[in-house]
Amino acid sequence: MSAALLPVILCLASALTVAITNVMVKRGGDVLTARMLVAVVMGLTVLPLAPFVPLPPEGTWGLIAISMVVHWFYQFCAIRALHRGALSLVFPVMRGLGPLATAVFAALWLSEKLAPLQIAGLVVASASIIIFALPTALTAEGRRLDRTALFWAAMTAIGVGLYAVADTRAARAMETPLTFIVWLFLLDWIGVTAVFFWQCGRRAWKFVKPELRNGIIGGVAGSISYGLAIYAYTLTDAAMVTALRETSVVFAAAFGAWLLREGFGARRITAAATLAAGLVLMQAGG
Repeated sequence: MSAALLPVILCLASALTVAITNVMVKRGGDVLTARMLVAVVMGLTVLPLAPFVPLPPEGTWGLIAISMVVHWFYQFCAIRALHRGALSLVFPVMRGLGPLATAVFAALWLSEKLAPLQIAGLVVASASIIIFALPTALTAEGRRLDRTALFWAAMTAIGVGLYAVADTRAARAMETPLTFIVWLFLLDWIGVTAVFFWQCGRRAWKFVKPELRNGIIGGVAGSISYGLAIYAYTLTDAAMVTALRETSVVFAAAFGAWLLREGFGARRITAAATLAAGLVLMQAGG
């Protein structure tokens, strides 16, 4: 397999599995509980690997700490956005602006400069994601724009850009990317779990029980997804990885059409084709 093709395959596999995670969270009724369970299960999936991977080099613990903080920021913003607005309103903003935010932060802090053709492809891909994920018909949620929900969705996209850059720096500093993957998942659950128990207290099991199955499936899929993404970060530009992962919107819509009998529609077919063209431009421009 060529060096150029490997990160593309990794990112598409990551997009497929993150779509599964999002479908599992969407099927649940409590966003905070579902996110907490996903994070805990992701930590448990890597626990058996911990004794067999090298410890992070002494000088990288600061990078891991930065990743933890920005992951918690992302999780908090995503939970707030999904609580305040309909998924069809906030999800396009999160996923569409994420690659653009990553490109800006990567240029500032990783010195990753995209070629003009890659920038054009990134803009086309991001716009296609937003168009693709918009509601297929006007609804009350589609007509009523909740500015607070949109604010938190935009902050979530910024969180995507921040964690992509922070994780790229940390993973590239490790002897092996698996070290960072293991330690990220072992620590990432702490913040969202603390918030969950602070809000739910002794009633925690009442909220956990109905979400348990979806949380386990989503957590296993999430481990596969972000593990593949972190490995891809070590092989190519962070903006490229993020843009390719956002094809999860297409996979999620396909699952919705198949499992939930949701419409796909001509507009989404066109947007999916445009998204593919944008990603091809990014790949060709490199």
